[in-house]
Amino acid sequence: MDMRKLVGRNFERLRKQKGFTQEKFSEASGFTQQYISGLERGRRNPTIVTLFELATTLGVSHIDLVLPDDDARSDRAKLSKKK
Repeated sequence: MDMRKLVGRNFERLRKQKGFTQEKFSEASGFTQQYISGLERGRRNPTIVTLFELATTLGVSHIDLVLPDDDARSDRAKLSKKK
């Protein structure tokens, strides 16, 4: 499981659920729109402090950003079957 991609998917889903565009989230959080875009594409490796700041702006727990989603669970199941 690629944690960068997982965090990116979770972040994008939560951002949209909360009604933020990338631009509006950037304004609210202080992160650049380019950083947000890279994060959502799984190209960024955020620190725990960054995860906490992102989650705080979204009004969610930082844990919500790292919880396995359907894609991650599916990937994990495929790996288990190969063993």
